[in-house]
Amino acid sequence: MSRFYPCRDLPTAPGNNSARRPVDVRRTINQAKGAVVTAEPILATCAATFAPADPPRDSHLVFWSDSPDEPPPPGARTRTWITTGNTVESVPTHSVSLADLVPMLLALSPGDTTHRSVAFWAACTRTALGYVAAGKVLPAVAPSGRDIWRLGALDTEDESHLRLLAAALPPEARAIPLGDPSAADVRLPAAVDVLRDFLTSVVDTIPRLESPAADAGPYLGWNAETSPELRAWADALAPGAIALSLRIDPVDPGAVDLSDSEFDATVQVHGVARPGVVCDAVDLWRHPTLAESAFASDPRIEVLDALRRAAQDWAPLEDLLRAEAPHRIRLEDDDLASLAGDAGRRLRERGVEIHWPRELVARTSTRMILGEPGSREGAADFGGDRAFDFDWRVAMGDDVLTREEMEELVSAERAVVKLRNRYVVADSVLIRKTLQRRTGTMTSVEALRASLTGRARRGEEDVRVDSYGAAAAMARELSAQDPEAVPVPAALGAQLRDYQLTGFRWLAGLTSRGLGACLADDMGLGKTLTLIALHLHRQQAPETAGPTLVVCPASLLGNWRREIERFAPGTAVLVHHGPKRCPPAETVADGSDTVVLTTYATMRLDCDVLARTAWGLVVADEAQHLKNRSASVTRALRTIPGQARVALTGTPVENRLSDLWSILDGVTPGLLGTYAQFRRRYDGSAAEDGTDRAAELAALIAPFVLRRTKSDPGIAPELPPKTEIDLDVTLTPEQAGMYEALVREAMEQIEKSDGIGRRGSIVSLLTGLKQICNHPAQYLGQEHAALTGRSHKIGLLDELIDTNLSEGGRSLVFTHFTTMGRLLRRHLTARGVDCEFLHGGTAVPAREGLVERFQNGDIPVLILSLKAAGTGLNLTRADHVVHFDRWWNPAVEDQATDRAYRIGQTHPVVVHRLVTAGTIEERIACMLASKRQLADSVLSQGADAFTELTDRELTRLVALSPDYDFGGDV
Repeated sequence: MSRFYPCRDLPTAPGNNSARRPVDVRRTINQAKGAVVTAEPILATCAATFAPADPPRDSHLVFWSDSPDEPPPPGARTRTWITTGNTVESVPTHSVSLADLVPMLLALSPGDTTHRSVAFWAACTRTALGYVAAGKVLPAVAPSGRDIWRLGALDTEDESHLRLLAAALPPEARAIPLGDPSAADVRLPAAVDVLRDFLTSVVDTIPRLESPAADAGPYLGWNAETSPELRAWADALAPGAIALSLRIDPVDPGAVDLSDSEFDATVQVHGVARPGVVCDAVDLWRHPTLAESAFASDPRIEVLDALRRAAQDWAPLEDLLRAEAPHRIRLEDDDLASLAGDAGRRLRERGVEIHWPRELVARTSTRMILGEPGSREGAADFGGDRAFDFDWRVAMGDDVLTREEMEELVSAERAVVKLRNRYVVADSVLIRKTLQRRTGTMTSVEALRASLTGRARRGEEDVRVDSYGAAAAMARELSAQDPEAVPVPAALGAQLRDYQLTGFRWLAGLTSRGLGACLADDMGLGKTLTLIALHLHRQQAPETAGPTLVVCPASLLGNWRREIERFAPGTAVLVHHGPKRCPPAETVADGSDTVVLTTYATMRLDCDVLARTAWGLVVADEAQHLKNRSASVTRALRTIPGQARVALTGTPVENRLSDLWSILDGVTPGLLGTYAQFRRRYDGSAAEDGTDRAAELAALIAPFVLRRTKSDPGIAPELPPKTEIDLDVTLTPEQAGMYEALVREAMEQIEKSDGIGRRGSIVSLLTGLKQICNHPAQYLGQEHAALTGRSHKIGLLDELIDTNLSEGGRSLVFTHFTTMGRLLRRHLTARGVDCEFLHGGTAVPAREGLVERFQNGDIPVLILSLKAAGTGLNLTRADHVVHFDRWWNPAVEDQATDRAYRIGQTHPVVVHRLVTAGTIEERIACMLASKRQLADSVLSQGADAFTELTDRELTRLVALSPDYDFGGDV
């Protein structure tokens, strides 16, 4: 388990060994993920203003409505003076402590819908967690004498990041005025002060989140006693007010030829909190009053401490520690070379910047040269089995040197050499190593990856790549915005919409080069038709003609066959499924245009048989089935060869990187490297806005993943409106009694268990509570008991169905419990409602029959299990969707809804989600509301996402609300 020790290099606090207690980062993050279930709507709709306190961990965020159209925040019991524009007014507010908010803010993701001030504080909270994890916090004592954690020494990159955050601070985040709010000129706190106070409050909160008790002692507990005796100890640990740099100057400022000059390195001191303050270190000794006026306190001791640490990385600095005052040192040629090389890199990592003269180039780096500069090769020369040569060079700044120039620098007698009309100070060690490195080759996929990203990894070294020739040309073509204008096959019996035409041409371009693709369009935008067009197109050229294998869920076999028969009537279709199936190799000739349809389960069993056919195209529909890289179905599909491979999925693949790797590696093996390489390089970085690794990953995958949504301009303007409504119901007294009894009994067992047993008990509890919320008969296993009068959900469903039927509508009812689906079918049938139930146990021919009858209008109500029917089916006859119970992942619910709301729907669609108030269902609904914009998040783990909650957190999740109102009789 990953752990950090914020004070691992520090002496233990007097009389208290708990200051060395480790804080578990992974557990803190898991707690944050679980805590999202308690997030209130205020996170999405209300502004949040920071209210500092002493100690910082007692600080709050004050929530208020900044829009006249929005009601006051829920639970608003106080009024606070708030500055809005040029006015100050007293508004209703709801104050929430950071102790409660930090887990919620950590659980928010950049894509969540929140007020901009909440999104800002969430980003700051993640920044603070990073400082804690990096050990950049120190124990301290607040003005009140209370123990606190505060920010320690931050490097220049951290300070730059804080300045960017301060510049982005929304006005609502610092809206509480300073002093008298009725004063003529209202003053607000400085943005940088508000930001630093908030970060201090968060770092003072995080280490205490795991505390077993409020009185756990200084630096662990929430309510530790005042500890003024710790102040001297904490003050001794308080570096971070200054940073050092080295300024390199020629001894003779007027020297014309720098190659004959001598150089000095002068120590400079910078104010960390005040970036504009900088002076030569010696001036702090010559003019002691300068120290306090410029730095607010005398930093000389800290300067010597920082210099002592820097001397560990560059020995010449030790001479300054023996001097009367640290000033400057005369540099030998070896010193210049080391500062331009490894020593300079080590100093920069410690936060000591090196400032070279503008006339001198000192940035030396290794560069990989892929291909031959000046090559006239084009993308057509990029062969799938070709090896690509690369060589090694050194770059001075942005200029790549020739081997002759590298040899000239190595053999030079002085460290500073004039080259290309510029003076350079070369890292001779690096250049010599580069000259000795052997040239090499890489595969076509490796060359393409390096050309797209401009980076390559050889062993543990990450280097920049300059690409030329065929690989560079291929990368340019793939990165082009507009695909080649390939004509639509005449045999296609449909007219492609503009976005479908773009998708078809994009697929045709990639597959013609033997590359794979992932078409991740929103559900219902016609991916099947686009793929049929691709199949027909590939039959027109002998080199790409051949049978296509489509692997899909069993429920989609009929839909695929019907779509092919409708839009490509001359194409033979073979369904490889069922006990009487025969190997395609016996019936499908090489080069034929047959489309073979099979299921994931059958493919897993018959992968050896299917691998005997020479497939022109292998297609994975609903490719989220391949997200688990180690699953047997994923491994089986990789063994089936094909000229090209395509993945189709309506679920975005950008959010979970392990899923992305599994899907893309299945269609273009090796593009993302091995999973270990991919995770080491990208996992955890793509979620951080603005990181270089995120941009690199985007450049790498952009040519191979195409996603459009219904909400994109011009994609589906003819789609009718969709209305989504959450309907609250209450428990009946019978349900409430069962609910409370199950919580009480289960929590007693959970509190006594641990490990796998505890996790299993939690999952069982959550499942049981959801069953009780549906109907007592489901939980009790009463298959033939009366349903009326025992659950308000049943009564509400009856009303919704009756209303829709009276208006001539058709309804889909989704539940993720097969037993509940059977109960609903029996109940509705007893009421005279013609309905059917489609679930995982429904045979494929029967599924196709149910879908056809519903689409023909013969079945007014179709009940479906979420897992078996939530994807792929075309049920546009429905204008009404009911989610009888809630699933953990909003993307799964959205996929189910899109069985009706898709291309071909001509009527407005109404979606009703039934939620039992005051129960776990209401908390799940709140959680889903905050996650609806994410296609795949931690919630996709289902109930497992909550198995790491503490007993207290779990009780808050499942307990019936104390002020629960049963809502009267049914």
